[in-house]
Amino acid sequence: ESFVTPTGIFLSVEYQNEVLTYIKRIKSIKIDLNKIALVNDFSRKFVEGKISMNEALNLLEEIDNAGDYKSILKLFFGGIAGAFFCLMFGGSMLDFIATFFISSIVVLISAHLGKRNVTFFLSNVIGSIAATILAIIFSMTSLSFSIDKIIIGSIMPLVPGVAITNAIRDSISGDFLSGLSRSLEAIIIALAIAFGVGVTLKFQLIF
Repeated sequence: ESFVTPTGIFLSVEYQNEVLTYIKRIKSIKIDLNKIALVNDFSRKFVEGKISMNEALNLLEEIDNAGDYKSILKLFFGGIAGAFFCLMFGGSMLDFIATFFISSIVVLISAHLGKRNVTFFLSNVIGSIAATILAIIFSMTSLSFSIDKIIIGSIMPLVPGVAITNAIRDSISGDFLSGLSRSLEAIIIALAIAFGVGVTLKFQLIF
């Protein structure tokens, strides 16, 4: 029997009238979609009996040690994601270029803060502040940049889309504790982003 929440894994195994229980505390909320895909593929093969127990343990160890995507790929595709969102919301090609640059920096900042175990609330506040400041700097040039479109696109890499999707999926599946946890995570991240952008724009109006 297993019971899993975003902050803990509880596992019990009964073998020869003996019950073994294992509890694992989860401190990191990072979502690695690559490892999720690898574990999903592994579980299907294991259930179908295509791999032995020893092979399964070796595969799990390989998945656990699987490296992350290269930083340059994260920066590039983070920039691309933000830039195309900017276009979707009506931005120009100049806004597209500025948003690509800013989104890449936001992804870099978030990754750096994540390695230093900074809380996800503070990480998103800092990322949204950086995005807004850079958007303001671009708008102060002689070129016709649209600050609102740039900010909207630049903060998209921070938006908790996966958390919102998981919250809805878990709630529909009846896992209300996990759904509520993911919902609160998404709300806190959204508030952090709004706080960072709002405070920075407020200071701009003051000065």
